[in-house]
Amino acid sequence: MAADGMRALRENGRIVIVGASLAGLRAAESLRAEGFEGSLTLIGDEPHKPYDRPPLSKQVLLGLVPPDHTALPGQRPVHARWRLGVAAAKLDLDSRKVLLADGEAVAFDRLLIATGVRSRPWPNPVEAALDGVFVLRTRDDATGLSRRLAARPRRVLIIGAGFTGCEIASACRERGLAVTVAERGPAPLVGALGGVVGAVAAELQREYGVDLRCGITVTALEGDARGRLRCAHLSDGSVLDVDVAVIALGAVRNTAWLDGSGLAAGPRGIACDAGCRAFDVHGIVTDDVFAAGDVARSPHPLFGYQFLSLEHWGNAVAQAEIAAHNMLHAGSARRPHLWMPAFWSTQFGVTIKSVGVPSMADELVVTQGSLAERRFMAAYGHRGRVIAAVGFDQAKWMGFYQQLIEKGAPFPPGFPAVDQRPERLRPIPAEFPDPTLPSHSPTVTLTGHSPSERRVLFTPAQA
Repeated sequence: MAADGMRALRENGRIVIVGASLAGLRAAESLRAEGFEGSLTLIGDEPHKPYDRPPLSKQVLLGLVPPDHTALPGQRPVHARWRLGVAAAKLDLDSRKVLLADGEAVAFDRLLIATGVRSRPWPNPVEAALDGVFVLRTRDDATGLSRRLAARPRRVLIIGAGFTGCEIASACRERGLAVTVAERGPAPLVGALGGVVGAVAAELQREYGVDLRCGITVTALEGDARGRLRCAHLSDGSVLDVDVAVIALGAVRNTAWLDGSGLAAGPRGIACDAGCRAFDVHGIVTDDVFAAGDVARSPHPLFGYQFLSLEHWGNAVAQAEIAAHNMLHAGSARRPHLWMPAFWSTQFGVTIKSVGVPSMADELVVTQGSLAERRFMAAYGHRGRVIAAVGFDQAKWMGFYQQLIEKGAPFPPGFPAVDQRPERLRPIPAEFPDPTLPSHSPTVTLTGHSPSERRVLFTPAQA
């Protein structure tokens, strides 16, 4: 777009943001900070103004913070029109309109899609509707689950031992509640951190009194005559009496409303370039549609230009700011989104932090501390270079390992260990599960091309 066109956009343009959560709010604030003076509309399917989600599985479930006290603080006025409590139903790229579930059509010159993810539901709708079956993603979810935990159920069943499931289990134990965790994989967090570190997480849970059952699936949830959850049937044939079940089977990206839009959007998210511009189904980048936050997937040069989908708080903020900037600029003035994947979790008295993409790794080596003591740093390697690091109660070292990843440092790391323990003498397999099998745990999802996806049909040329 020529300079005159960009000036007109900044002064009189129409920007629509679909997704009124963290990424949507920070993008709106960045647009105003960058001098956008036109009309701004934020659309969200929840009735609430943007709020912070990480406290929902921590402070809210512990009863330390009321659910309605999790609102995100505003950094600056956005002077926007808010359309809350109504979902986007369809995108019409040709007419540049977002069609809402209530029938309204919202026109745009630039569109940012920041619809995030939702909790993966229990596959049986009848069982999912039982009184006592919960998911945890929204403020309303947290309100209902927190009230039920405060009523002190006899036993809580958590289905899935990813980060959300483990944090909920930790909150339940801190409340003094009996907890069973059922995990399909061989250990908690195995999809995100691998089996070696997952085994440490398993020991931690059992030490804190969690009835952890790995290699197990829940085959059915059963209710009583009044529709209240009473028990769960497990794949080993056992039956567990439970009052509350929390479905923690991962997330589903909110892209269904984009079906038929012409964008490259599907279960893995919305494909976009490093500048947050969305691709269409033919692989052609768009200039008017952008994506940010959990729903976006974009290539990262530090990780072989694989498309990464990141369910991280920090990534949502950074990507939203880049998208906002690039919506108002063209050519060489645009910036790439190169945020380093990083996240943290607090569970059972331990702070777990990660940087990079552990799930890409083949091997790991414990560089500091000890797995047995559950206080350590582990460096993850792939094709001879450090691509991630994970620490249990070792937060101060994360910056150092981030620098190793950014420099493409060789794996195993060349620096001497502080204390030479046997477990550090050589790299060991990281023990990630087969990526073709179902997994609930990754917070970083590698979303490169899947050979099983065939969206283009090639036909012989006609003579």
